[in-house]
Amino acid sequence: MDIFSVFTLCGGLAFFLYGMTVMSKSLEKMAGGKLERMLKRMTSSPLKSLLLGAGITIAIQSSSAMTVMLVGLVNSGVMELGQTIGVIMGSNIGTTLTAWILSLTGIESESVFVNLLKPENFSPLIALAGILLIMGSKRQRRRDVGRIMMGFAVLMYGMELMSGAVSPLAEMPEFAGLRTAFENPLLGVLVGAVFTGIIQSSAASVAILQALAMTGSITYGMAIPIIMGQNIGTCVSALLSAVGANKNAKRAAMVHLYFNVIGTVIFMVLFYTLNSFIHFGFMGHAANAAGIAVVHTTFNVFATVLLLPFSRGLEKLAKLTIRDKEEETKPAVQDVQTQLLDVRFLDKPAFAMEQSRHVVDKMAKEAQDSLHTALSLIDRYDEMKAEEVVTLEDHVDRYEDALGTYLVKLSQKDLNQKDSHDLSIMLHCIGDFERISDHAVNIMKSAKEMYSKNMKFSDKALQELHVIAKAVEDIFDSAYKVFAGQDQEMAKSVEPLEQVIDELNMELKSRHIRRLREGKCTIEQGFVLSDITTSLERIADHCSNIAVCITQVPEDTFDTHSYLEHMKREDNSEFQRVMEESRSRYQLP
Repeated sequence: MDIFSVFTLCGGLAFFLYGMTVMSKSLEKMAGGKLERMLKRMTSSPLKSLLLGAGITIAIQSSSAMTVMLVGLVNSGVMELGQTIGVIMGSNIGTTLTAWILSLTGIESESVFVNLLKPENFSPLIALAGILLIMGSKRQRRRDVGRIMMGFAVLMYGMELMSGAVSPLAEMPEFAGLRTAFENPLLGVLVGAVFTGIIQSSAASVAILQALAMTGSITYGMAIPIIMGQNIGTCVSALLSAVGANKNAKRAAMVHLYFNVIGTVIFMVLFYTLNSFIHFGFMGHAANAAGIAVVHTTFNVFATVLLLPFSRGLEKLAKLTIRDKEEETKPAVQDVQTQLLDVRFLDKPAFAMEQSRHVVDKMAKEAQDSLHTALSLIDRYDEMKAEEVVTLEDHVDRYEDALGTYLVKLSQKDLNQKDSHDLSIMLHCIGDFERISDHAVNIMKSAKEMYSKNMKFSDKALQELHVIAKAVEDIFDSAYKVFAGQDQEMAKSVEPLEQVIDELNMELKSRHIRRLREGKCTIEQGFVLSDITTSLERIADHCSNIAVCITQVPEDTFDTHSYLEHMKREDNSEFQRVMEESRSRYQLP
């Protein structure tokens, strides 16, 4: 084996890791956050968690990515520590699929059909199909499928390069001496753990071992402890992701480590104890790629079956390792919410989008609560409720700051078409939700001014205010539903109602002037009334902005003025019809 073989081996590893990364990220992108939503909802029992962890890991082809995702979920408070344990165990089983696919490389047969099952024979066809989809399709989903195919083909090419590079080792007497050293199980575990920890991919580490096995120079006695070590080494990614996270996230990483370490120790003690009495004949036999896959799967299934009933024990062990500190204080509510925007998720854009949607939804609901609470103060002022409006507005401000920064970073990632549109919509709308909460504070201040000066509106003025306030609450409710459901049809009903609210605002001011002339109210009352109705009218404007955004962004246009002009044309019968319905629904007394 010369220096060029080493270069080839390194290149093969690079191709393998790149192909695995492309395939994994494309699979995650296609999922569009669906897998993550399942994680949050379907972890009610250990068995469900186990199956879910295995299924998602098979789908994204990366147990490391799965565990890092779990650390982020626990850190953000979305999942409890106990919910992650079954998922981690299932993830270890799911990752064994890669070894089975790679084991097809060792198939030997004269049958054409059987030979077609060998990755080296069918991967070029997959690569061709993949590049045709990437270059020839305009649909984003098909291009993503093409990238998955290309990633798989590159991965298999990397495997072939590694197999070819290590084949001369079988003839080297130096390697034969090294094999003797590897017969020490502890050394094998250490080498497997260190190498896997360095490259941070158990799949790649197992692939290299399978490539070495194809030379016929690796025995099962050497392979078994190395595989054990590889399972320990794969915990490095989770441990690194937990740096700087909260204590429960660190505990999730420790659960992953303890599961693999305890499973390895028990498996090796039992196996080598039995071997000392039975003397397994296969230990001195040359391992092959399929045999490596069998050992890899057997260990992970054994460890899972053994430790799943003791999942609570693993949780307690992690808590003993990462202890609660007495001086720790509970984070503020708003900090807990913004923790959902964990920077760890930026490497998983689909999941980061799902978290962002959740935070924007929280922001919109708190803006709605602030508006509702502020309007209630007009009838009956309450200092506690006034403080609640201020608190909610502060929350919404924090949401906007956190989301603005997070979404800009996320926009630089590779998103599918839907997520890209959703991100644009969120960036446009968070400012409107924030301004709505600001106007709610203004309404609260007007109510406070009336209370402090012992002012009261006339019964007539109060009834009129109730009508426009109800219209504004309804338009916000519609705008929120339009935003949450991306409902373009419903969006068309928002602008007519906004026009009616403008008319109501003008009519209220005209009526106030008449009452002022008749001496039924004061100028000071008029100022307060004008402030309230102006805030209400501007809230309606922001609701209109949200509806227009939902309509325009998916069409890759954002000419608000032209769109509204088109909507309000006199020959737009549908707009006029909805507007008349709104007028009849919100008539002043």
